[in-house]
Amino acid sequence: MNDPARQPVVRIEKLTRSFEQGGVTIEVLRGVDLVIRPGEIVGLLGPSGSGKSTMLQALGLLEGGFGGRIEIAGIDASRLGKNERAAVRRDHIGFVYQFHHLLPDFSAIENVVLPQLITGKPRAECEERAKELLSALGLAQRLEHRPSKLSGGEQQRVAVARALANRPRLVLADEPTGNLDEATADKVFAQFLQLVRGEGSAALVATHNERLATAMDRVVRLHDGVLA
Repeated sequence: MNDPARQPVVRIEKLTRSFEQGGVTIEVLRGVDLVIRPGEIVGLLGPSGSGKSTMLQALGLLEGGFGGRIEIAGIDASRLGKNERAAVRRDHIGFVYQFHHLLPDFSAIENVVLPQLITGKPRAECEERAKELLSALGLAQRLEHRPSKLSGGEQQRVAVARALANRPRLVLADEPTGNLDEATADKVFAQFLQLVRGEGSAALVATHNERLATAMDRVVRLHDGVLA
């Protein structure tokens, strides 16, 4: 039976990406295949420079120049135009980066409300959703604080809430705790996993931290441009 709820959230086939540098072609991705199913949290491991961020950029539909097929939530994104890619990102993908990239002039709750407003949801509904997520991350008393008044761990929790605000089918995280000390990183990452699992989202988490990777459902390794 073809049940949409059981269909892959991500399917990439023969994904390639190369760059020209000093007259030399550098092949970063050389035919990557990957399937991620609903609710699955997958660790993407590899040393610095192995192409993890390039692969996340491909799946996030952030730039062109990729070969192969990219399917997100059943949508063949390989040949979509710029506006169509933006719509897929808005409706189906959430991002968490190593650096939180919060808007400095807005409070924690406003940073989580804004991406929801872009989709046209009523403000009251957006604020309720933001409070729910931030409270789940232990920030119920910090809703009105701007990023400069939050610790590094608190800022990254806000970034996690923002990524999940629109209930994405897929969360892409690039070294999401790489800028935190070990104790804070462990706590934030545990909350990240708990919240993503609770939301039922799938996730691909790029990291070089073997210890954190053990908490995920599955690990794939990027080596010489292909997955092992």
